[in-house]
Amino acid sequence: MSGDARTTAEGLAYLSGFGNEHSSEAVPGALPEGRNAPQRAPLGLYAEQLSGTAFTEPRAHNRRSWLYRIRPSAAHPAFTRTENGAIRTGPFTETAPDPNRLRWNPLPAPAPGTDFLAGLWTLGGNGDATQRAGMAVHLYHADTSMERVFSDADGELLIVPERGGLLLRTELGLLRAAPGEVALIPRGVRFRVELLDGTARGYVCENYGAPFQLPDLGPIGANGLANVRDFRAPVAAYEDVEGPVEVVSKFCGNLWTARYDHSPLDVVAWHGNHVPYVYDLRRFNVMGTISYDHPDPSIFTVLTSPSDTPGLAGVDFVVFAPRWLVGEDTFRPPYFHRNVMSEYMGLIEGAYDAKAEGFVPGGGSLHNMMSAHGPDRETFDRASAAELRPQRVDDGLAFMFETRWPLTLTPHAADADHLQRAYDDVWRGLQRHFRPDPPQERPV
Repeated sequence: MSGDARTTAEGLAYLSGFGNEHSSEAVPGALPEGRNAPQRAPLGLYAEQLSGTAFTEPRAHNRRSWLYRIRPSAAHPAFTRTENGAIRTGPFTETAPDPNRLRWNPLPAPAPGTDFLAGLWTLGGNGDATQRAGMAVHLYHADTSMERVFSDADGELLIVPERGGLLLRTELGLLRAAPGEVALIPRGVRFRVELLDGTARGYVCENYGAPFQLPDLGPIGANGLANVRDFRAPVAAYEDVEGPVEVVSKFCGNLWTARYDHSPLDVVAWHGNHVPYVYDLRRFNVMGTISYDHPDPSIFTVLTSPSDTPGLAGVDFVVFAPRWLVGEDTFRPPYFHRNVMSEYMGLIEGAYDAKAEGFVPGGGSLHNMMSAHGPDRETFDRASAAELRPQRVDDGLAFMFETRWPLTLTPHAADADHLQRAYDDVWRGLQRHFRPDPPQERPV
């Protein structure tokens, strides 16, 4: 991408806080005072509300923003169907849900001229986008910046870069997202992705359900995990562009396209809480044991999409960030387990402490509900014999999309060339260590 885009990305200013009632104007006086929709909006702009939740949802969960734009969103021609490429949407019915443990290498290099939208590749998902329930896991690879504009009516998009920085030009302003950061694009917000480093690769969680929110802290107290002030929202920035612009909308699983005679990224001012964010995962305030045993990975939850059952998430976004391990008489890597939730895990950089080999940045693994998984043999042997001194884990950054329902694969994911056919082998060689004679009890 051009040096101009990098210069723009490096010089961005942000608003601070998640779920806040933000306001911003790119031109002084563009925001009306004392009302949302005056008879004549300032500077000849149009007032328009963008609702991310129903009008009548509780105030604490209500998401909406007022936009003051050069032209209203209603000023567009008809949309027509276009090819979906490798994008698929729930309900996922083309394959049977697979109970096997599965792992993929990174996506291969994209074909020349592939932008972010063309480079989206759906691994699988669950639920039904038309019922606003469930989620999908996508990967992306790209070597070309977008010239078109995209919006997703089916859900919000959590973008997790693994390689290459992104400049996200949204209706509400600009965000820069580099590997180690995540960007959240709310449902229906239009945006364009420009590449900052020539090529880009990463992961996307498409959340059909309730908007992501910060998890309750419960007994942790008032502080910890992802801090509200570390989420950064854009300041208003607009494009006043006349001329043809392709706009692509994802609606009920299909892509639709229209050719506008102006850029839809023309919001001069806005206020509200239905806004995009970027968050640096290294700012996550990790909680963990300071006595014994390994905590459940739910304590590493950054964002959660709640369901109608308290504590049961439509999807959680979990990060395994740098941290100290100090547990006494404790097997410190993640333990062997079977989970009612389904887990898709990706790796942003380095290595994951439960998998010594084969799990590489850009790759991913899927452990569907109740599939038995845990550390591989090499990790188990090493951790079982390790001297338990305070240990800093700072050579990897992994994450997990954890969901209440099984993930059903797309056909192209189930038969991908980069699917690791021998993933089960990582658990071969786990030896029988059972001794009928009980060991001496440890002194208390």
